[in-house]
Amino acid sequence: MARSVRIKDHHAEQRLFEGRAIAAAIIMLVALGSVIARLVWLQVVQYDYFADLSQGNRIKIEPIPPNRGLILDRNGLPLATNAPSYQLELTREQVSDIDATLVGLAKLGLLDNADFASLKKDIRSRRIFEAVPIKLQLTEQELARFAARRYQFPGVEIRPRLTRYYPLAASSVHAIGYVGAISEEDEKTLDLTEYAGTTLTGKAGVERAYERELHGRAGVQQLLVNAQGRSVERIGKDAVNLERQEPVAGNDLFLTIDLRVQQAAEEALRGQRAAAVAIDPTNGDVIAFVSTPAFDPNLFARGLSRPQYLALTEDPDRPMYDRALRGVYPPGSTVKPLFALGALEAGVVSAHDTRFCRGMWSSPGYGRARRDWKPGGHGTVDMRRALATSCDIYFFDIARLMGIDRMASFVSQFGLGAATGIDIEGERLGIVPSSEWKKRAYKRPEFQVWFPGDTISVGIGQGQMLVTPLQLANAIAALAAKGQRFKPRLVRAVRDVQTGKVREISPVSLPNVKVADPGEWEVAQGGMFDVVNATHGTARYYLQPAPVYKMAGKSGTAQVFSVAINERVRKAGELAEHLRDHALFVGFAPYDAPKIAVAVVVENAPGGGSAFASPIARRIMDRYLLTSEQWAEQEAKRKPTGPVATPTNTE
Repeated sequence: MARSVRIKDHHAEQRLFEGRAIAAAIIMLVALGSVIARLVWLQVVQYDYFADLSQGNRIKIEPIPPNRGLILDRNGLPLATNAPSYQLELTREQVSDIDATLVGLAKLGLLDNADFASLKKDIRSRRIFEAVPIKLQLTEQELARFAARRYQFPGVEIRPRLTRYYPLAASSVHAIGYVGAISEEDEKTLDLTEYAGTTLTGKAGVERAYERELHGRAGVQQLLVNAQGRSVERIGKDAVNLERQEPVAGNDLFLTIDLRVQQAAEEALRGQRAAAVAIDPTNGDVIAFVSTPAFDPNLFARGLSRPQYLALTEDPDRPMYDRALRGVYPPGSTVKPLFALGALEAGVVSAHDTRFCRGMWSSPGYGRARRDWKPGGHGTVDMRRALATSCDIYFFDIARLMGIDRMASFVSQFGLGAATGIDIEGERLGIVPSSEWKKRAYKRPEFQVWFPGDTISVGIGQGQMLVTPLQLANAIAALAAKGQRFKPRLVRAVRDVQTGKVREISPVSLPNVKVADPGEWEVAQGGMFDVVNATHGTARYYLQPAPVYKMAGKSGTAQVFSVAINERVRKAGELAEHLRDHALFVGFAPYDAPKIAVAVVVENAPGGGSAFASPIARRIMDRYLLTSEQWAEQEAKRKPTGPVATPTNTE
């Protein structure tokens, strides 16, 4: 009989299944418990934390830039305001490929390939969630092009902003300055929390010097956004209460500039490389501050492309160079009144001492012979007549008698060769040479020796003497005020936009120029009066008809290159433009109670200081001192001729 074999053990299988089922149930219960515990942890214990985090994902904090303060002239006329505009902004955390995005925007004509490097540097310098402006002041056509393809550029948005606007374009630009994009250097000095959402900061002039007053404080607002980070709006029961903190606008500035005078000066200097500064001698207010050619500061507020920037910076006429503040020139004969005053104070001559001017000067130990600007000379002259005729021979002798150190010490009291302290940055110092200066200026001993011949050149404002138009105007203002000096200033008051109160800024006095005999002022001023009014005055012919007020002045012509004693002096028309002399004129008016002092410098002018610069100074004074009716009458007489060039070599 065959033996049976057991193939399957049902009881063993049952026990195995039950064991596995129990193990699975335990695992499931543990897993479920873990899930429940985790849910409790996330939704109960950590509710507040994740609620805040969730709120942060759906609500975006966006800065609100403040309105920049206005800049107004002394009469409240606007020089710098704000205008609405649209700009393109990129948020790095929402852009997957920055390079591709920039290339795409360039294909739309919104960006320039040459700007990519600076744009990427700017984008990477900001926080990942911060919107960075990549294109300022979009035109309507640019807005339309981007709006049609907006879906192609996640992370790039159009934002409405207020941007800086200069309604008069280039007028007053070197005084006002301009704003430009915030750079890495700016970030080192600015409080970036206050500049959140702001793209521009002051770069020059008043805009830079008074940045703290003009900027204001940024505000913030909450925005409801979708998963792509774009703003959305909910209404009804889904509406969300969003907070908003309003920004505080910057304060308004009132300048000392008189726009009427400023524009008259700019018109008179149009087409020239030149500068003009007008100052109130009673308080240091800068009435006009002109450097030509100029440039439109709106270009920087809009954002310059690299080719546009290079066109400005490589222009041979240097429109961005502030000649009034930074240009240094030999003052020529315009400093003769100061040297005359110094000679009286030093006692080396009296006002009535005379010299005979035959047109040539020489003295043992003083190098080559020198000649006067007027062939044949001026005959017998005392100090007042020497000033009126600008006799070089007389002042060669004054320089010989005084010596360089006494000359330098005296004119330095008027602020020449030093910063005036004006309330904007970038001022050049110029040079008032002396024996001590030469030792500091040169390292090699043989160059440190001061030669007597050097003194003679300085005596007529030539040689190594250099001044800025601002220094020259400030010195003449001190002369007009008989030694009283003030720091020049461009801002006279600040208006608090929150309270509306106007805070006046007091003038700042400087050490006065003191002389032993007050009558010495009368001699120097009298010589300047004769320059304009006496029949032998160098400027009288060019200032006809005579002003309705009493005016005093001094012409000057600064040589660009030296002419040998036996070489014929060539006329301006015979020289290349860059070899022509600079024309200068300084003056003040009214003579008895000065209200304005002016300095004009015209580079490589077609005429001398009397012929070319004095009519410009007269025009500036007319606009400030005359009534509107008198000004219109003078303009009608002036327009057919303008500044007068002369075929003769004159001061």
